[in-house]
Amino acid sequence: MSENKSGNSNNASKVSRWDQHGRQHVVRVQRSGVQRTIRCDTCGWRKGAQFLPWLKAQEHLAEAHQATVDPAAS
Repeated sequence: MSENKSGNSNNASKVSRWDQHGRQHVVRVQRSGVQRTIRCDTCGWRKGAQFLPWLKAQEHLAEAHQATVDPAAS
């Protein structure tokens, strides 16, 4: 699993995947206390996720955009 923590002050991180056409898709995870909100930059999809937000982000990228190539994997 690849999660890219941005380290900025708003407690945001992101999950990036590429599709078979080489397009990057990003889901951002924002934290507010124990609650996390995940939002897709590509289609605007949003969901609240208290548990496993990065897994839910990966599932959305795979199902909605067929984006399964992890840029951090070698």
